[in-house]
Amino acid sequence: MFTEEQLAEKSKTGCPALQFITHYTERYSYVDSARIALEGGCRWVQLRMKEASDEEFIAAAGQVRELCSSYGATFIIDDRVHLVKEVGADGVHLGLNDMPISASRQLLGPSCIIGGTANRLEDAIAHIEAGADYIGCGPFRYTTTKKNLSPVLGLEGYISIVKGINTHLGKIQSSCTGSVRVFSSCEGDSVCRFPIVAIGGISLNDIPLIMKTGVSGIALSGSVLNAEDPVLEMRKIIAEVAAAEGNNL
Repeated sequence: MFTEEQLAEKSKTGCPALQFITHYTERYSYVDSARIALEGGCRWVQLRMKEASDEEFIAAAGQVRELCSSYGATFIIDDRVHLVKEVGADGVHLGLNDMPISASRQLLGPSCIIGGTANRLEDAIAHIEAGADYIGCGPFRYTTTKKNLSPVLGLEGYISIVKGINTHLGKIQSSCTGSVRVFSSCEGDSVCRFPIVAIGGISLNDIPLIMKTGVSGIALSGSVLNAEDPVLEMRKIIAEVAAAEGNNL
């Protein structure tokens, strides 16, 4: 389990307030979508190509890696732990049915960024204890960019999970140090002491309320790519997140 200092460090640097997940559309390829996000100012890109072969993935990853490097952005790949080092990714995001986070950590080492997907408090706590750096939590609402969706969380779901994580971590720290942790607050809600990223069907207008639930940031895809001017939409989203949380993106 993390020390108080490690938790504080993760809350500051574990993940940015905005993540972009690539998606293929009639207008844009996976690489195009990454380029759009970067041009719009996003500095964290996850390459997600669930149905592609390893060969196709490696080819796209090489281009996205180069783009991310040119923009000084973090490059994460989805699921394919065995390709992290080959494509030069900064980390990997793992779904509930992917390789366990603990096993991935053993293979990739302490410096690799590892994120996990969660829909329930129990899954989030398990990811934290397994050594995840952040948790992608969702879906916020129904989305067409991902198949086999878990139950929709909504605002109340995030509030509940944030409070549950804080309670769990507070108990752990109390048992280790003999002191009770007092959580900081945001609009009356606990700010999560571990990086939690809201994901799933999020649009520009949702951002202020989502950020008030105590999550660390948001991840999105479709709301950007479906916009008439996706680069401009990304810039608007960045401004909205910064206004809501005061983050330097």
